Amino acid sequence: MSRAFTKEDHEAPKPRRNWALPPRDDPSYDEAAASALLEGARVSEVLEAEEATGYAWGEPRLRAFVERKLERARAEGDDRLEQVAERFLKQSR
Repeated sequence: MSRAFTKEDHEAPKPRRNWALPPRDDPSYDEAAASALLEGARVSEVLEAEEATGYAWGEPRLRAFVERKLERARAEGDDRLEQVAERFLKQSR
């Protein structure tokens, strides 16, 4: 095999994030999942958040929760959260 296809700088695997989600049958699960997806997007771990929540990015069921997060982000001046929430809402149509 060519050396061009071997990885010489072995990186340690990233530690798995604990998304701290309630059980799926908990009434607060969807809100927590929306928060986890937005946090995942904030730190460039959307795929991991999707895997943890079982929801895809832009899931329409989570729209109301993300809209509330967007309002809060604007009120608090959290530009990054505002950016990812807006992106989520564009996908959820």
